[in-house]
Amino acid sequence: MGNTITQMTKEELKELIESIVEQKMLELIGDPDEGLSIREELLKRLKRQKEQVATGKRGKPLEDVVRELGLE
Repeated sequence: MGNTITQMTKEELKELIESIVEQKMLELIGDPDEGLSIREELLKRLKRQKEQVATGKRGKPLEDVVRELGLE
């Protein structure tokens, strides 16, 4: 992004600011979940859900959700 601030759109400036704030917050407080472990029960549940989504047993295709919400 070689633009000056005056050449940026409002959305580009907003994204830049959000990125800078997020980066600074991570520098100051770090990732609160870093170093924590996931309980075996939760890990199994997440794997099972991922498999169900992959095989179509769980979840809806994005196209269906978009259509249902009238976002086409």
